[in-house]
Amino acid sequence: MTDSVAHIAPETSVLGTAGIGMSVEDAAQHAAEIVKRSGTSFAAGMRILSRERREAMYAIYAFAREVDDVADEGGTYDERMIGLAAWRDEIARCYESTPQTPVGVALVPAIRRFDLDRHEFEMLIEGMVMDVEGPLVAPSHDRLMAYCRRVAGAVGLLSMPVFGAGRGDVEDRFAIALANALQLTNILRDVEEDAEMGRVYLPSELLDECGISTRDPHEIAGHEAVQDVARRLGREARGWFGETQALLTHLNWREVRPALLMMGVYERYLRVMEERDFAMGDPVKLGKAAKLGIALRYLLLPPRRGAVKGS
Repeated sequence: MTDSVAHIAPETSVLGTAGIGMSVEDAAQHAAEIVKRSGTSFAAGMRILSRERREAMYAIYAFAREVDDVADEGGTYDERMIGLAAWRDEIARCYESTPQTPVGVALVPAIRRFDLDRHEFEMLIEGMVMDVEGPLVAPSHDRLMAYCRRVAGAVGLLSMPVFGAGRGDVEDRFAIALANALQLTNILRDVEEDAEMGRVYLPSELLDECGISTRDPHEIAGHEAVQDVARRLGREARGWFGETQALLTHLNWREVRPALLMMGVYERYLRVMEERDFAMGDPVKLGKAAKLGIALRYLLLPPRRGAVKGS
C-alpha cells in the first residue's frame, strides 16, 4: 500500500493541482528528477544520505529550484509575484498536510519527520521576491547579506536537521557561515552571467571604493576595476570559509558530511579564482575527476584530522 497525504483541499492555484492524489513515493521520485535535471554540485552530498534523509533533501532542493525558476523565468513582474505568493500558500498547505503540488507532497513527510521550520521556507521565498522586486544592482553590503541569509542561509538551516546535526547555536552559525561562503563564491563565479540578466550582486561600498561609479550591469562587469572588487569580496568569502572550519571543530564532522562535500567543491572554485587573481573571463568549472576527488576526501577523512569531533 502506498503512503499518501491526507485531507487534500480541492483548491486551484497558478501552480496547478497535479499533486492532489499523488502518492508520497511518486512525489519523492518527482523531486529526485528535479535534482537530477538540475545537474547541481550539491547532488553528490545528498546521495550519501540514508533514503529518508536523501528524499527530504531532494524535496527541499526541488522547492528551492521551483521558486528560483519562478523568480528567474516566471514571466512578467506581476506573474512572478503571483507565482511566489502561490508558493507561500503552498507551504502553508504543506503544514496543514493539504499540498496541491508534487513538490509540496514530497515536502510533507520531510516537514513531519525533521520538524522543519516553516519560517525558513518563507525566508527563501522572500529572497526570490528581492530578485523580482530589484533586480538587485549594487546593493548595500547589508542588503547583500540579507539576501544571502534568505536564499542560502534558509536552505542551510533547513538542511542541518535533515543531515542529523541537530539544532543549536553552533549548528545555526555553522549553517549560516557556510551559506555565506557558498553564496559569495557563487556571486563571484557569475558576475558576467548575472550582468546579462541585469543583476549585479557586488556591494555598492566596494564598487565606490574601487572607483566604479556606474550602476549599469554591463558597464560594471566590463569595468577595469571590477577585478579589484572581486578580490575584496573574495577575501570576505575566504573569511566565511574560515569561520565554517572553526565552527566545525564543535560539531561531529560525520553528521555534516553532505555540507562538507558542498564546501569542498565551492572552496575549490574560490581557490581557482584566487589563482586567477579574480580575472573575469571564462567561468570557473571543475571536472568530474576533481569533484570525485573532493567527494572521496570528505567521505573518508575529517577536514582536519584530530581537530574535530568524530575523528
